[in-house]
Amino acid sequence: MRVEDFDFELPEELIAQTPLEDRTASRLMVVDRKTGDVEHNHFPQIVAELQQGDCLVLNDTRVMPARLFGVKEETGAHIELLLLKQGQDDEWETLVKPAKRVKVGTELTFGEGLLKATCTGELDHGGRMFKFSYEGIFYEILDQLGEMPLPPYIHEKLDDSERYQTVYSKEIGSAAAPTAGLHFTTEILEKIKENGVEIVFITLHVGLGTFRPVSVDSIENHDMHSEFYSVSEDAAKVINRTKANGGKVIAVGTTSTRTLETIAQKYNGEIRAEQGWTNIFIYPGFDYKAIDGLITNFHLPKSTLVMLVSALTSRDIILNAYRQAVEKKYRFFSFGDAMFIRPDRD
Repeated sequence: MRVEDFDFELPEELIAQTPLEDRTASRLMVVDRKTGDVEHNHFPQIVAELQQGDCLVLNDTRVMPARLFGVKEETGAHIELLLLKQGQDDEWETLVKPAKRVKVGTELTFGEGLLKATCTGELDHGGRMFKFSYEGIFYEILDQLGEMPLPPYIHEKLDDSERYQTVYSKEIGSAAAPTAGLHFTTEILEKIKENGVEIVFITLHVGLGTFRPVSVDSIENHDMHSEFYSVSEDAAKVINRTKANGGKVIAVGTTSTRTLETIAQKYNGEIRAEQGWTNIFIYPGFDYKAIDGLITNFHLPKSTLVMLVSALTSRDIILNAYRQAVEKKYRFFSFGDAMFIRPDRD
């Protein structure tokens, strides 16, 4: 399969630059997983789409204020760091701008010395490893000095950083938001529960590898970066019980999907409590074992995320849905509208 097979025309003006004032005001395209039939609605319709006995799976990760602006101690040159993944003993994998100015041994300082960092390694994809030193609690210093790492296609300033967090975010550690969850409010989640749908939370800390462009012609040759996930005993029990009772497992977002499928592929469809790292790459031909339906946003042309949603139904069905989304001027990407791939309930 070629990357070009997942291309489509996307006018730049359809890329949402700011969140809607009301989280639930976004549109909802409903796509039947089996037939490809498309319905156009608004997000509160999701309450009626989910049925008693279903299970809704949400990713409770919280985005770090992961963008840091510092200076080189030696020259005073300005350097931008984006924290991606925590290693051992205050060491982090990062992206750096401008990378060519940062070699092993380069020392940076942030916030007039509140935080310092030394480059300890260069990585394949142009990233750098940094070891941080500070006094106090790292995440408190990060809250003080860091900025929210909005995706590069968003050019507007975000007035309220909480709008790039889900209302249920809890476990800090992501470099990007699990954006399908941004449409939910506490009230909508309560209505879903009242209808007899079980809601469980799992964690996957989103790295930028999920959004990294596919730079090979053949998608089978693309390597995903690994991301940390965690699933509790309680969550695993509820999901397994739902499947055993004939209910549908609905993932909110590609991050929840990748977490559940990572585990289900190992245990023949069963979900077990565990934590670890996943670099699963889902594209057409993949045999889904965990999820039956998916709530997701509209993704970049030729991205791994378009491939993932195509694998749940078909490439033709998704590209047809995306053509309609463009025609009807749906809003795309992080602050955009939602799609629900409705499970087969026969």
